Amino acid sequence: MPVVPVPTPNAPAVAGPYSPAVRAGDWLVLAGQVGLDPTTGALVAGGPTAEARQVLANIAAILDDCAAAMSDVAKTTVFVTDMSSFGPVNAVYADAFGTHRPARSTVQVGALPGGAHVEIEVWAYLPGTTNFR
Repeated sequence: MPVVPVPTPNAPAVAGPYSPAVRAGDWLVLAGQVGLDPTTGALVAGGPTAEARQVLANIAAILDDCAAAMSDVAKTTVFVTDMSSFGPVNAVYADAFGTHRPARSTVQVGALPGGAHVEIEVWAYLPGTTNFR
């Protein structure tokens, strides 16, 4: 099964040798997103809650670039630098997904790129879909 990078014009610029999204068969895999403003490339101010809002907005925009939606997400992994921020981040996450409840893991890590407090990666299931926006 080939792994093919997918165009993501609405994603923040990448900071390394990776793709924001790749297609692998019926799966769309998004690289971990931190709370970068896609216009400025800077981490949004306001700590974990504001960053989580921006992360999830970036994820929604990238999914949209790939002709997908939050309701297509099957699995997420949430990385936080301090588990005490889990409650506020979880509230933002719940708002972003609405009644959809993908499988999820949450992990506390020592540090994230650019001093971010939150990073989220996503796997979306898109059987038979090959069109991208």
